[in-house]
Amino acid sequence: MAKIDFVLNGKKTVADCHPAMRLLDYLRTEAKLTGVKEGCGEGECGACSVLLDHKVANSCMVPMANVMGKEVITIEGFRDTQKFKVLEKAFQEAGAVQCGICTPGMIIASESLLNVNPHPTDDEIRIALSGNLCRCTGYNMIVEAVLQAAREGEGLW
Repeated sequence: MAKIDFVLNGKKTVADCHPAMRLLDYLRTEAKLTGVKEGCGEGECGACSVLLDHKVANSCMVPMANVMGKEVITIEGFRDTQKFKVLEKAFQEAGAVQCGICTPGMIIASESLLNVNPHPTDDEIRIALSGNLCRCTGYNMIVEAVLQAAREGEGLW
């Protein structure tokens, strides 16, 4: 066991766990943050996406030792922001939310993209979201949602 200091959703946190424990498991079992989902467990589907120092990361591939001194933001920590409200509205209006399994990861990946590129093209959005699998929407509605959020959230990113 090790004590791992990091910031989780804006709060200083000390995790007392094995350093090899996956961040995904810590978030779901210890922190009770279930917005991160285990889809593939191999870093391929994006259902477990979080922001790790403001960059999208698959929490199923991150050992707790790697979060020491870093900031982790989950969908639960992001949802109280104005940026989330813009993305949420855009996803709803574009019909980009269907079964909901991929939605938290898609929102996190969209936030990560818009932070570095507030005016992305269709192709840039598709590339940025390529680590997130969706079985329901066919992606076009998700791309439209990100484009809409970029327009309506002008100045936030």
